[in-house]
Amino acid sequence: MTIQVGDRVPSATFVKPTENGPEQVSSDEFFAGRKVALFSVPGAFTPTCSARHLPGYVEKAAELKAKGVDEIACTAVNDAFVMGAWSKSAEAGDVTMLADGNGEFAKAVGLEMDGSKFGLGTRGQRYSMIVNDGVVEQLNVEAPGEFKVSSAEHLLEQL
Repeated sequence: MTIQVGDRVPSATFVKPTENGPEQVSSDEFFAGRKVALFSVPGAFTPTCSARHLPGYVEKAAELKAKGVDEIACTAVNDAFVMGAWSKSAEAGDVTMLADGNGEFAKAVGLEMDGSKFGLGTRGQRYSMIVNDGVVEQLNVEAPGEFKVSSAEHLLEQL
């Protein structure tokens, strides 16, 4: 079942790339007591994700924070090393990367997709959400192959 507005984010473990190496973080801890703009991409370094999705959140980081967002985070079914390298190459220091290497979070929120025909296996769908103290306040899931409602611009309009 897909997560809905008003639902609590399920418990899962992310791996965050840090200067000291990969660091596990629970979703319960990560979302507790603050407002997080979370967006999901099918894969780091993929065309739309690299050209538009991540750069939009980097560009709009200050505006999102001015509207009450405490942290901006990106998740993908990639490992922490890939997410860290993508962050560096995109100069995305204002965005926290949350690797969901086994797709645990994507499955828990019911937003996984089958990218097998593109050689990607099971991945997370493209979406964005506002999570306030662990509860989903906004949820924007893209139709397959589209990039509109999960953009930083769209999320800003909802705040």
